[in-house]
Amino acid sequence: MTGALLEVEALFKRFDGIVASNDITVAVAEGELHAVIGPNGAGKTTLIGQLDGELAPDSGRILFAGSDITGLPTHRRSLLGLARSFQITSLFLDFPTLENVTLAVQAHAGHSFRFWRDARRERELREPALAALKRVGLEARAAAPCSALSHGEHRQLEIAMVLATKPRMLLLDEPMAGLGPEESRRMVAMLRELKREFTILLVEHDMEAVFALADRITVLFEGRVLASGTPEAIRENPEVRRAYLGEQESGQIGHG
Repeated sequence: MTGALLEVEALFKRFDGIVASNDITVAVAEGELHAVIGPNGAGKTTLIGQLDGELAPDSGRILFAGSDITGLPTHRRSLLGLARSFQITSLFLDFPTLENVTLAVQAHAGHSFRFWRDARRERELREPALAALKRVGLEARAAAPCSALSHGEHRQLEIAMVLATKPRMLLLDEPMAGLGPEESRRMVAMLRELKREFTILLVEHDMEAVFALADRITVLFEGRVLASGTPEAIRENPEVRRAYLGEQESGQIGHG
């Protein structure tokens, strides 16, 4: 790992008197998988929305690869290499799997969706789409309608759509949401491979997955950073135990 690829400096965000981001400062190093955890209402979704440009902070700065992107819209951030997957998938269920990814490539390239029927046959769109499907293990499902895929395959497809935009950093919002045990194992294995190539910020509730994957972890509580450090340090942090784990048994964080 080298220097910070993503730097968040003193972010504040308020909604009708509720402080959702309270002086959040986080740095994500190039090449690391940095997990963000916290109880419901801790501010995780608000933070990732500010990182991808969906939400504008009231104050503070966001730097990506040394450039201030605080005021940039989502599509400009995507062009710089910052790409987000969402907690709830948004797919074209009536389209074949490959065409969902092709549309992601097409949108990133700036083509109009009005021309997708012609553009989908273009090699420069289909080849990266097929490569992205292969990366997530869905190449055999390329011709299948998206509606025929399982929930876990939908999650894999969404990540393929992100990869097809040739990102430098992935913002993954709850990729384990709704997955069964076997699907969760496949997702963890896939993310372990992806972290070899991409810097990743992972927002996730699945603690087993977080501690299996993360190089560093930031814990949010009531909109502020409660703790940030290695998995071992977070696991042993008494404040994290009190605020985040609640009544869970001591010593069980990250051990299943």
